[in-house]
Amino acid sequence: MIFQYWGATDDEIRGPVVGDDLVPDARLIATRSISLSATPDGVFPWLRQMGFKRAGWYSYDLIDNLGRRSARSIEPRWQNVNTGDRVPAGPLDFEAALVDPPRAFVLCLGSPGGGARRVQFSLAYELRPETGGTRLVTRVRARVNLPVGRLVERFALGPGDGIMLRKQLLSLADRVGEPRG
Repeated sequence: MIFQYWGATDDEIRGPVVGDDLVPDARLIATRSISLSATPDGVFPWLRQMGFKRAGWYSYDLIDNLGRRSARSIEPRWQNVNTGDRVPAGPLDFEAALVDPPRAFVLCLGSPGGGARRVQFSLAYELRPETGGTRLVTRVRARVNLPVGRLVERFALGPGDGIMLRKQLLSLADRVGEPRG
């Protein structure tokens, strides 16, 4: 799958990431990572302000923000997202399943912990301090409970998310400082 493990080490791919329990029976699991030159305290506000008609997603704005440019600075008015809040994502809203500054920011669609929802999706951002900055480890876990769900996961959701998330991580690196290593 395209960019399924982009930037991630073997330990990051095999190890746990906060929020893994939200979609326990996921069929699509992807881990992407990047080292950033800012501390977790400097990175977290960028994550907290994400959302449609907010700071954007720092990815391909034409696709995921209706052409509106993602924020290039921290905006205090968008720093009020807490666990349980809705985060606009376009036609649907994410739930902020965990907001734990500056350690973790986890979004989900569907019922946390699985359940009978047709689409279960979590997107976790775990900020791990490292010498000179932050290791940002992301994990997507998804399950599409439809007759063609496996095809959607493998040929649409997985590659599309990989392309978008890679761009997001590179854009975050640009906003907080150059990526390291």
